[in-house]
Amino acid sequence: MRKIRYAVVGLGHISQNALLPSFKNAKNSELAALVTGDETKREELAELYNLPADSVISYGQYDEFLESGKVDAVYIGLPNHLHAEYTIRTARAGVHVLCEKPMAVDEHECEQMIEACQKASVKLMIAYRLHFEPANLEAVQLASSGKLGDLRIFNSSFTQQVKAENVRLREPESRGGGSVYDMGIYCINAARYLFRDEPIEVLATSSSKDEPRFSGSPEMTNAVMRFSGERLASFVSSFGAASVSEYTLLGTEGWIRLSPAYDYQIPLALEVAIGDDEPKRKKFRKHDQFGPELTYFSACILNDKEPEPSGVEGLADVRIIRAIIESARTRRPVRVQRVEKRERPSKVQEITRPAVKPDELVHASPPSED
Repeated sequence: MRKIRYAVVGLGHISQNALLPSFKNAKNSELAALVTGDETKREELAELYNLPADSVISYGQYDEFLESGKVDAVYIGLPNHLHAEYTIRTARAGVHVLCEKPMAVDEHECEQMIEACQKASVKLMIAYRLHFEPANLEAVQLASSGKLGDLRIFNSSFTQQVKAENVRLREPESRGGGSVYDMGIYCINAARYLFRDEPIEVLATSSSKDEPRFSGSPEMTNAVMRFSGERLASFVSSFGAASVSEYTLLGTEGWIRLSPAYDYQIPLALEVAIGDDEPKRKKFRKHDQFGPELTYFSACILNDKEPEPSGVEGLADVRIIRAIIESARTRRPVRVQRVEKRERPSKVQEITRPAVKPDELVHASPPSED
Protein backbone atom coordinates (compact mmCIF):
# COMPACT_ATOMS: atom_id res chain seq x y z
CA MET A 1 0.00 0.00 0.00
CA ARG A 2 1.30 3.42 -0.91
CA LYS A 3 1.41 5.78 2.06
CA ILE A 4 0.92 9.54 2.02
CA ARG A 5 3.92 11.20 3.64
CA TYR A 6 3.04 14.07 6.01
CA ALA A 7 4.87 17.00 7.49
CA VAL A 8 3.27 18.28 10.69
CA VAL A 9 3.60 22.06 10.84
CA GLY A 10 3.29 23.49 14.34
CA LEU A 11 3.94 21.28 17.35
CA GLY A 12 1.63 22.69 19.97
CA HIS A 13 -0.71 20.78 22.26
CA ILE A 14 -3.14 19.46 19.63
CA SER A 15 -0.34 18.18 17.39
CA GLN A 16 1.64 16.47 20.13
CA ASN A 17 -1.22 15.24 22.28
CA ALA A 18 -3.54 13.99 19.54
CA LEU A 19 -2.28 14.05 15.98
CA LEU A 20 1.26 12.65 16.16
CA PRO A 21 0.30 9.53 18.17
CA SER A 22 -2.55 8.88 15.71
CA PHE A 23 -0.32 8.04 12.76
CA LYS A 24 -0.16 4.49 14.14
CA ASN A 25 -3.93 4.27 13.42
CA ALA A 26 -3.65 5.58 9.86
CA LYS A 27 -2.17 2.74 7.82
CA ASN A 28 -2.17 4.75 4.58
CA SER A 29 -0.34 7.68 6.21
CA GLU A 30 3.23 8.20 7.35
CA LEU A 31 4.80 10.84 9.56
CA ALA A 32 7.73 12.05 7.45
CA ALA A 33 8.66 15.49 8.81
CA LEU A 34 8.16 18.00 11.63
CA VAL A 35 8.26 21.79 11.37
CA THR A 36 8.75 24.00 14.44
CA GLY A 37 10.71 27.01 15.60
CA ASP A 38 11.55 25.31 18.92
CA GLU A 39 14.94 23.61 18.85
CA THR A 40 14.15 21.44 21.87
CA LYS A 41 11.00 20.15 20.17
CA ARG A 42 12.98 19.37 17.03
CA GLU A 43 15.58 17.37 18.93
CA GLU A 44 13.31 15.47 21.32
CA LEU A 45 10.46 14.75 18.91
CA ALA A 46 12.83 13.67 16.15
CA GLU A 47 14.19 11.05 18.51
CA LEU A 48 10.74 10.06 19.78
CA TYR A 49 9.34 9.51 16.27
CA ASN A 50 12.57 8.20 14.76
CA LEU A 51 12.91 10.90 12.12
CA PRO A 52 16.18 11.86 10.41
CA ALA A 53 17.62 15.25 11.31
CA ASP A 54 17.07 16.67 7.82
CA SER A 55 13.32 16.01 8.12
CA VAL A 56 12.87 18.03 11.32
CA ILE A 57 13.15 21.63 10.25
CA SER A 58 12.57 25.25 11.27
CA TYR A 59 10.05 27.59 9.65
CA GLY A 60 12.87 29.32 7.78
CA GLN A 61 13.58 26.08 5.92
CA TYR A 62 9.94 25.38 5.07
CA ASP A 63 9.68 26.41 1.42
CA GLU A 64 12.97 24.77 0.45
CA PHE A 65 11.94 21.57 2.22
CA LEU A 66 8.62 21.41 0.38
CA GLU A 67 10.49 21.49 -2.91
CA SER A 68 12.56 18.47 -1.85
CA GLY A 69 9.73 16.03 -2.64
CA LYS A 70 10.02 14.35 0.77
CA VAL A 71 6.36 14.90 1.69
CA ASP A 72 3.04 14.59 -0.13
CA ALA A 73 0.88 16.50 2.37
CA VAL A 74 1.09 18.74 5.41
CA TYR A 75 -1.01 19.08 8.54
CA ILE A 76 -1.17 22.72 9.61
CA GLY A 77 -1.58 23.06 13.37
CA LEU A 78 -0.39 26.67 13.63
CA PRO A 79 -2.18 29.62 15.27
CA ASN A 80 -5.27 30.61 13.29
CA HIS A 81 -3.83 33.76 11.73
CA LEU A 82 -1.11 31.70 10.02
CA HIS A 83 -3.40 29.13 8.37
CA ALA A 84 -3.87 31.06 5.14
CA GLU A 85 -0.20 31.92 4.65
CA TYR A 86 1.05 28.37 5.17
CA THR A 87 -1.75 26.79 3.15
CA ILE A 88 -0.98 29.03 0.17
CA ARG A 89 2.77 28.44 0.43
CA THR A 90 2.19 24.69 0.65
CA ALA A 91 -0.17 24.62 -2.33
CA ARG A 92 2.29 26.56 -4.49
CA ALA A 93 4.79 23.77 -3.87
CA GLY A 94 2.28 21.20 -5.12
CA VAL A 95 1.72 19.64 -1.69
CA HIS A 96 -1.73 18.70 -0.31
CA VAL A 97 -3.09 20.49 2.78
CA LEU A 98 -4.93 19.27 5.87
CA CYS A 99 -5.56 22.50 7.78
CA GLU A 100 -6.79 22.71 11.35
CA LYS A 101 -10.00 24.63 12.01
CA PRO A 102 -10.98 27.42 11.98
CA MET A 103 -9.84 27.51 8.38
CA ALA A 104 -8.67 31.14 8.58
CA VAL A 105 -9.42 34.51 10.15
CA ASP A 106 -11.85 35.82 7.52
CA GLU A 107 -13.68 34.96 4.31
CA HIS A 108 -11.08 36.58 2.07
CA GLU A 109 -8.31 34.37 3.45
CA CYS A 110 -10.51 31.27 3.03
CA GLU A 111 -11.19 32.14 -0.60
CA GLN A 112 -7.47 32.69 -1.24
CA MET A 113 -6.71 29.27 0.24
CA ILE A 114 -9.33 27.55 -1.92
CA GLU A 115 -8.11 29.34 -5.05
CA ALA A 116 -4.45 28.52 -4.38
CA CYS A 117 -5.21 24.80 -3.91
CA GLN A 118 -7.43 24.66 -6.99
CA LYS A 119 -4.80 26.41 -9.09
CA ALA A 120 -2.12 23.96 -7.94
CA SER A 121 -4.45 20.93 -8.29
CA VAL A 122 -3.88 19.86 -4.68
CA LYS A 123 -6.42 18.66 -2.14
CA LEU A 124 -7.53 20.93 0.70
CA MET A 125 -9.32 19.49 3.72
CA ILE A 126 -10.24 21.27 6.94
CA ALA A 127 -9.71 19.11 10.02
CA TYR A 128 -13.28 18.62 11.23
CA ARG A 129 -12.58 15.37 13.10
CA LEU A 130 -16.24 14.98 14.17
CA HIS A 131 -17.25 14.40 10.54
CA PHE A 132 -15.83 10.87 11.00
CA GLU A 133 -16.80 10.34 14.66
CA PRO A 134 -19.44 7.66 15.51
CA ALA A 135 -21.47 9.50 18.17
CA ASN A 136 -21.91 12.67 16.14
CA LEU A 137 -22.64 10.73 12.96
CA GLU A 138 -25.29 8.69 14.77
CA ALA A 139 -26.87 11.99 15.83
CA VAL A 140 -26.76 13.10 12.18
CA GLN A 141 -28.44 9.87 11.11
CA LEU A 142 -31.22 10.27 13.70
CA ALA A 143 -31.74 13.91 12.75
CA SER A 144 -32.06 12.96 9.08
CA SER A 145 -34.29 9.92 9.67
CA GLY A 146 -37.51 11.82 10.38
CA LYS A 147 -37.92 10.06 13.75
CA LEU A 148 -37.57 13.37 15.60
CA GLY A 149 -40.25 14.99 13.44
CA ASP A 150 -39.74 18.52 12.18
CA LEU A 151 -36.40 19.74 13.57
CA ARG A 152 -36.98 23.02 15.41
CA ILE A 153 -34.34 23.91 18.00
CA PHE A 154 -30.60 23.38 18.49
CA ASN A 155 -28.89 24.50 21.69
CA SER A 156 -25.26 24.02 22.69
CA SER A 157 -22.68 24.95 25.33
CA PHE A 158 -18.94 24.58 24.89
CA THR A 159 -16.93 26.12 27.72
CA GLN A 160 -13.65 25.79 29.58
CA GLN A 161 -11.30 27.71 31.83
CA VAL A 162 -8.29 29.08 29.94
CA LYS A 163 -5.21 30.45 31.68
CA ALA A 164 -4.17 34.01 30.90
CA GLU A 165 -0.92 33.14 29.16
CA ASN A 166 -2.38 30.48 26.87
CA VAL A 167 -2.21 31.30 23.14
CA ARG A 168 -6.01 31.13 22.90
CA LEU A 169 -6.24 34.30 24.98
CA ARG A 170 -3.10 36.02 23.75
CA GLU A 171 -4.51 36.39 20.23
CA PRO A 172 -7.35 38.95 19.78
CA GLU A 173 -10.44 38.17 17.71
CA SER A 174 -8.97 40.22 14.85
CA ARG A 175 -6.30 37.51 14.51
CA GLY A 176 -8.59 34.52 15.03
CA GLY A 177 -8.40 34.37 18.81
CA GLY A 178 -11.21 34.05 21.32
CA SER A 179 -13.77 31.43 22.21
CA VAL A 180 -15.95 31.69 19.08
CA TYR A 181 -13.10 30.77 16.73
CA ASP A 182 -11.77 28.13 19.12
CA MET A 183 -14.93 26.53 20.56
CA GLY A 184 -17.99 28.17 19.06
CA ILE A 185 -17.02 26.79 15.67
CA TYR A 186 -17.90 23.28 16.92
CA CYS A 187 -21.41 24.45 17.88
CA ILE A 188 -21.87 26.26 14.55
CA ASN A 189 -20.71 23.24 12.58
CA ALA A 190 -22.92 20.85 14.57
CA ALA A 191 -26.00 23.00 13.97
CA ARG A 192 -25.25 23.05 10.26
CA TYR A 193 -24.71 19.29 9.93
CA LEU A 194 -27.78 18.44 12.00
CA PHE A 195 -30.12 20.91 10.24
CA ARG A 196 -28.44 20.10 6.88
CA ASP A 197 -28.68 23.79 6.07
CA GLU A 198 -27.01 27.20 6.35
CA PRO A 199 -28.12 30.00 8.69
CA ILE A 200 -29.74 33.10 7.24
CA GLU A 201 -29.06 35.54 10.06
CA VAL A 202 -27.28 35.75 13.42
CA LEU A 203 -27.76 37.78 16.59
CA ALA A 204 -25.01 37.71 19.20
CA THR A 205 -23.73 39.30 22.38
CA SER A 206 -20.41 39.03 24.21
CA SER A 207 -19.60 39.62 27.87
CA SER A 208 -16.54 39.53 30.11
CA LYS A 209 -15.62 39.73 33.75
CA ASP A 210 -13.19 42.50 34.61
CA GLU A 211 -10.09 40.32 34.42
CA PRO A 212 -6.83 41.05 32.58
CA ARG A 213 -6.96 37.70 30.76
CA PHE A 214 -10.03 38.87 28.82
CA SER A 215 -8.54 42.18 27.65
CA GLY A 216 -7.81 40.86 24.14
CA SER A 217 -10.94 38.81 23.45
CA PRO A 218 -14.29 38.38 25.25
CA GLU A 219 -14.75 35.86 28.03
CA MET A 220 -17.91 34.47 26.45
CA THR A 221 -20.24 34.89 23.50
CA ASN A 222 -23.84 33.83 23.05
CA ALA A 223 -25.25 33.58 19.53
CA VAL A 224 -28.59 32.75 17.95
CA MET A 225 -28.62 31.58 14.33
CA ARG A 226 -31.85 31.66 12.33
CA PHE A 227 -32.22 28.95 9.70
CA SER A 228 -34.78 28.55 6.93
CA GLY A 229 -38.10 27.08 8.03
CA GLU A 230 -38.01 29.37 11.09
CA ARG A 231 -35.61 27.10 12.95
CA LEU A 232 -33.30 28.44 15.66
CA ALA A 233 -29.84 27.34 16.77
CA SER A 234 -28.19 28.94 19.78
CA PHE A 235 -24.92 28.40 21.59
CA VAL A 236 -22.62 29.87 24.19
CA SER A 237 -18.83 29.55 24.12
CA SER A 238 -16.64 30.64 27.01
CA PHE A 239 -13.04 30.69 28.21
CA GLY A 240 -14.10 31.49 31.78
CA ALA A 241 -16.49 28.74 32.88
CA ALA A 242 -16.28 25.11 33.98
CA SER A 243 -15.73 22.59 31.20
CA VAL A 244 -18.95 21.64 29.40
CA SER A 245 -19.35 20.15 25.92
CA GLU A 246 -22.89 19.33 24.86
CA TYR A 247 -25.71 19.96 22.44
CA THR A 248 -29.45 19.22 22.26
CA LEU A 249 -31.55 18.95 19.11
CA LEU A 250 -35.33 19.13 19.50
CA GLY A 251 -37.91 18.14 16.92
CA THR A 252 -41.70 18.01 17.04
CA GLU A 253 -41.64 14.27 17.85
CA GLY A 254 -38.47 13.78 19.90
CA TRP A 255 -35.05 15.01 20.90
CA ILE A 256 -31.41 13.98 21.11
CA ARG A 257 -28.68 15.16 23.45
CA LEU A 258 -24.97 14.55 23.02
CA SER A 259 -23.07 15.15 26.24
CA PRO A 260 -20.09 15.19 26.06
CA ALA A 261 -20.35 16.18 22.40
CA TYR A 262 -17.11 17.67 21.09
CA ASP A 263 -14.30 16.15 23.19
CA TYR A 264 -11.62 13.78 21.95
CA GLN A 265 -10.06 12.79 25.28
CA ILE A 266 -13.14 11.26 26.94
CA PRO A 267 -16.00 8.97 25.83
CA LEU A 268 -19.01 10.69 24.23
CA ALA A 269 -22.61 9.82 25.15
CA LEU A 270 -25.88 10.13 23.18
CA GLU A 271 -29.35 10.34 24.75
CA VAL A 272 -32.46 9.87 22.60
CA ALA A 273 -36.16 10.32 23.37
CA ILE A 274 -38.86 9.75 20.74
CA GLY A 275 -42.56 10.28 21.43
CA ASP A 276 -43.60 9.08 24.87
CA ASP A 277 -40.77 6.56 25.16
CA GLU A 278 -38.31 6.80 28.03
CA PRO A 279 -34.99 8.41 27.02
CA LYS A 280 -32.31 5.91 26.02
CA ARG A 281 -28.64 6.60 26.62
CA LYS A 282 -25.77 5.15 24.65
CA LYS A 283 -22.17 5.63 25.72
CA PHE A 284 -19.49 5.37 23.08
CA ARG A 285 -16.06 4.01 23.83
CA LYS A 286 -13.16 6.41 23.91
CA HIS A 287 -11.44 6.21 20.53
CA ASP A 288 -8.95 8.01 18.33
CA GLN A 289 -10.51 10.87 16.37
CA PHE A 290 -7.37 12.00 14.54
CA GLY A 291 -6.28 8.76 12.92
CA PRO A 292 -9.61 8.61 11.05
CA GLU A 293 -9.22 12.08 9.54
CA LEU A 294 -5.67 11.23 8.44
CA THR A 295 -6.93 7.97 6.95
CA TYR A 296 -9.75 9.73 5.12
CA PHE A 297 -7.63 12.56 3.72
CA SER A 298 -4.92 10.18 2.55
CA ALA A 299 -7.59 8.08 0.80
CA CYS A 300 -8.88 11.23 -0.93
CA ILE A 301 -5.38 11.95 -2.22
CA LEU A 302 -4.75 8.36 -3.32
CA ASN A 303 -8.15 8.06 -5.03
CA ASP A 304 -8.31 11.62 -6.38
CA LYS A 305 -11.50 12.40 -4.46
CA GLU A 306 -12.64 15.81 -3.24
CA PRO A 307 -12.66 15.76 0.59
CA GLU A 308 -15.68 16.43 2.76
CA PRO A 309 -15.02 18.62 4.74
CA SER A 310 -13.49 20.74 1.98
CA GLY A 311 -12.41 24.35 1.97
CA VAL A 312 -16.01 25.33 1.29
CA GLU A 313 -16.99 23.83 4.66
CA GLY A 314 -14.33 25.89 6.38
CA LEU A 315 -15.42 29.03 4.54
CA ALA A 316 -19.06 28.52 5.59
CA ASP A 317 -18.16 28.46 9.28
CA VAL A 318 -15.78 31.42 9.07
CA ARG A 319 -18.48 33.53 7.40
CA ILE A 320 -20.81 32.75 10.29
CA ILE A 321 -18.12 33.49 12.89
CA ARG A 322 -17.43 36.87 11.31
CA ALA A 323 -21.17 37.66 11.30
CA ILE A 324 -21.42 36.69 14.99
CA ILE A 325 -18.50 38.94 15.94
CA GLU A 326 -20.01 41.81 13.94
CA SER A 327 -23.40 41.30 15.58
CA ALA A 328 -21.86 41.29 19.06
CA ARG A 329 -19.99 44.51 18.23
CA THR A 330 -22.97 46.37 16.76
CA ARG A 331 -25.66 44.71 18.91
CA ARG A 332 -27.72 44.18 15.78
CA PRO A 333 -28.74 41.15 13.68
CA VAL A 334 -26.37 40.40 10.79
CA ARG A 335 -27.33 38.58 7.60
CA VAL A 336 -25.09 35.67 6.59
CA GLN A 337 -23.99 35.26 2.98
CA ARG A 338 -24.99 31.74 2.00
CA VAL A 339 -22.43 29.14 0.99
CA GLU A 340 -23.80 26.44 -1.29
CA LYS A 341 -23.04 22.99 0.08
CA ARG A 342 -23.50 19.84 -1.99
CA GLU A 343 -22.06 17.37 0.50
CA ARG A 344 -22.52 17.11 4.26
CA PRO A 345 -21.21 14.55 6.75
CA SER A 346 -23.10 11.27 6.95
CA LYS A 347 -22.79 7.84 8.53
CA VAL A 348 -20.89 6.50 5.49
CA GLN A 349 -17.90 8.61 6.57
CA GLU A 350 -17.60 6.92 9.96
CA ILE A 351 -14.12 5.58 10.72
CA THR A 352 -13.38 4.04 14.10
CA ARG A 353 -9.90 3.50 15.48
CA PRO A 354 -8.77 2.50 19.00
CA ALA A 355 -7.70 5.18 21.46
CA VAL A 356 -4.05 6.19 21.46
CA LYS A 357 -1.93 7.19 24.41
CA PRO A 358 0.02 10.43 23.94
CA ASP A 359 3.68 10.58 24.81
CA GLU A 360 5.12 13.15 27.19
CA LEU A 361 4.65 16.62 25.71
CA VAL A 362 7.59 18.85 24.87
CA HIS A 363 7.02 22.58 25.57
CA ALA A 364 3.25 22.25 25.00
CA SER A 365 0.37 22.78 27.45
CA PRO A 366 -3.40 22.27 27.33
CA PRO A 367 -5.66 25.36 27.45
CA SER A 368 -6.17 25.11 31.20
CA GLU A 369 -2.43 25.52 31.76
CA ASP A 370 0.07 28.23 30.88
